Amino acid sequence: MTTVALAHDYLTQRGGAERVVLSMLAAFPAATVHTSMYLPERTFPDFASKDVRTLALNRFSFFREDHRRALPLLAQSFARMHVHADLVVCSSSGWAHGLQTEGIKVVYCHTPARWLYQSDHYLRTSSRFTRTALEALTPWLQGWDKKAARSADRYLTNSSVVRDRVAAIYGIEATVVPPPQTVDTKGDQDPIADVEPGFFLCVSRLLPYKNVDVVIKAVTALKGQRLVVVGSGPERARLQALRTPGVRLLGSVTEAQLRWLYSNCQALVTASYEDYGLTPLEAAAFGKPTAALRWGGFLDTLIPDETGVFFDRPEPPMVAEALEALELHRWDPCALRAHAERFAQPHFVERLRSIVSEELATVGSASA
Repeated sequence: MTTVALAHDYLTQRGGAERVVLSMLAAFPAATVHTSMYLPERTFPDFASKDVRTLALNRFSFFREDHRRALPLLAQSFARMHVHADLVVCSSSGWAHGLQTEGIKVVYCHTPARWLYQSDHYLRTSSRFTRTALEALTPWLQGWDKKAARSADRYLTNSSVVRDRVAAIYGIEATVVPPPQTVDTKGDQDPIADVEPGFFLCVSRLLPYKNVDVVIKAVTALKGQRLVVVGSGPERARLQALRTPGVRLLGSVTEAQLRWLYSNCQALVTASYEDYGLTPLEAAAFGKPTAALRWGGFLDTLIPDETGVFFDRPEPPMVAEALEALELHRWDPCALRAHAERFAQPHFVERLRSIVSEELATVGSASA
């Protein structure tokens, strides 16, 4: 019987990459999931019913509580991980692609490691120890990272911008397989107390490169407008200090609450440097438009004047101007929902299964 396994960097948060792993499990329900650390209460509860296997690092709460503390250790840890399967799909943004296997290795790259190639954005809030250790190790880690990338039999990326980045850094030609939009629009909704419909919504982890502070300043400048921010992260305390009466920082919310927020907002707004633009698709699934930074993955998932508007730089005046333009435009909820449907999970599952079958057939032909 052919065995397929999955690997992911760490399961310690609820983000787009973790949703992708759940969609991979929809394609291969019996797959084991191999990761460095697993914190069930911080990631999606769906993983609880799966066979999740961790590295020794998982024994230490110091690392589980903040995976960035383990960054200097993860390369060697994954290099010692050996997964026994006919084929392993590695969901990676820096580590999982370095594992060992006797089978076929298919890498699904969310982005080449930000901690190596975008460190100014990614490590700004990390401890001095982590920053110093990574700076000293960067030459060796880049060599390790490129060798790990070349160990793959097939390389997949989530967007055209990441495909181009993979080509520039690794010299590898990758296939774009867009992640799915998986928010259940028909599920129960749980209203948020004291939040009236008609607000702008920002769904984002609170990290420096997400530029949530820019969004807060932009909406504050628009008299009479309100903003609800969903997400947690190390920037929370700083962002709390920027709050005005029209801004709510909710932290993490349930899926039912998130559905209510998407259903009752007037639009989504995001100024983040994203490798894949997932949240505009989630908003579109509820018939809501998006104002987004003209950068990266948003270029693949937002159609100007059909599903949203772009602004060119993450600066409050530009964001505010985009939101004013968005309000003046008449949006077609049916067109928005149809756009989101093109990125639905069944399309992703079918494409991933097809690629896995192609790779397994290639090995079968070679051994015949």
